Amino acid sequence: MNVHVLADPNALARAAAVFAVEAIAAAVSARGVAHVMFASGNSQLAFLDVLVGSSRVEWDRVIGFHMDEYVGIGADHPASFARYMRDRIVGRVSPRAFHLIDGLAPTETECVRYAGLLHDNPLDLCVMGIGENGHLAFNDPPVADFADPLDVKIVDLDLACRNQQVGEGHFPTVAQVPPRAITVTIPALLRARSVMVIAPDARKSVPVAAALEGPMTTACPASIMQRTPHAHIFLEPASAAGLRSSRM
Repeated sequence: MNVHVLADPNALARAAAVFAVEAIAAAVSARGVAHVMFASGNSQLAFLDVLVGSSRVEWDRVIGFHMDEYVGIGADHPASFARYMRDRIVGRVSPRAFHLIDGLAPTETECVRYAGLLHDNPLDLCVMGIGENGHLAFNDPPVADFADPLDVKIVDLDLACRNQQVGEGHFPTVAQVPPRAITVTIPALLRARSVMVIAPDARKSVPVAAALEGPMTTACPASIMQRTPHAHIFLEPASAAGLRSSRM
């Protein structure tokens, strides 16, 4: 692991964007195109604002993906992650392509389709967050699988995950959060040549500490970062407050 604790959330966003710009540029230089998977959620907003504002990204050489979507929600729903990607990336910088997960499609068929896209377009960069329950994408504890044989699958969302969606303002009540989602699995996420974890905010201090300094266990899926040497974790003082060691 490579852990970076920046001075504040804005510095975190800038440093993470620099890393992403360089990873994208390296992929374009080596292979003519960069395949990038993006996370959604409030933790990614400042980073994405800096990234899409950079003049150094050749967006016409970028093919984008995202990592999860609610089952039963269409791309026009305010909480849809497909809509998040359209609003935050696609509509602002027009990448060469952006492959969106369809939450209204037959679920098994959609999992197979998206897994095929990932197989045909190996990821150069995967940008993730850490959930309040320690999840990566929608791989919730304790059922997350570090050796999942699938690349994309249907999952049941745990209560802590659904509560986070309410707390971040995406749904008014837990009852309105869909109970199931399509998610890219942990092995598929970590198969990217470079992995970034962007985790600002004090509410992430507990899962960050568990991920980086606790036992490696599916009780905290993000703890798999401990054996992911190509991962870079970007924190700021509030999200790093639970760490016992000083990391810069």
